[in-house]
Amino acid sequence: MSSPEQTAPAQPPKRQFVNFAFYKVDPAWRRLPEAERTKGKAEFLKAVEEYAGRVLVVAYSAVGIRGDCDIMLWRISYELELFQEMTTKILASGLGQYITTPYSYLAMTKRSIYVDHHTHEGQESKRLTVVPGKGKYIFVYPFLKTREWFLLTKAARQGMMDEHIEVGHRFPSVKLNTTYSFGLDDQEWVVAFETDKPEDFLDLVMALRETEGSRYTLRDTPIFTCIRKTVKETLDTLGG
Repeated sequence: MSSPEQTAPAQPPKRQFVNFAFYKVDPAWRRLPEAERTKGKAEFLKAVEEYAGRVLVVAYSAVGIRGDCDIMLWRISYELELFQEMTTKILASGLGQYITTPYSYLAMTKRSIYVDHHTHEGQESKRLTVVPGKGKYIFVYPFLKTREWFLLTKAARQGMMDEHIEVGHRFPSVKLNTTYSFGLDDQEWVVAFETDKPEDFLDLVMALRETEGSRYTLRDTPIFTCIRKTVKETLDTLGG
């Protein structure tokens, strides 16, 4: 039997890096010969697939929905450097030479301090590990609170968050993923809602506007509505 001195200290659960990368394709790419476009998409796909097992990638298309971006890659990894390595290879692809990145949000997982009254079995590990669902649609936006919010007492903030959480429970078809950006990026949080029912997400947002905590929202735009597809299907929506 090990003595207390021999017992290794428990290691804290690892937290993940999360990136929402939005890409816009130069219209000049669509005027390239078909064979060149096909080759460029294959190179882009290869750059993503090369990191299978190290970077979880979920692809979405915003073509026909937003005018300032076409596709989005939701990337999750335990190593920040892998985002940079993958992006370098994406940009070196035939397609990558014709894309820009109008938006890219970086965050990490972290256990919420407001869930003490709403805990569920396995919640600790789930909040430190992003597990994308199977929702057809995702709604993503950066989120900032006013400085006044952070100067409130913990009890005051908890009360308003209890109301916020209760509203969320009214819409079980909408899965919320909250990640934290404090000091890593311009926003404080990035929130991503997955669902098969956009109407439920719309009604949820309207209900949240009526909560006390909404007084302390500084910014929650831009908001991106995207449709989930495979990486190949997502690239095919670009029109090439």
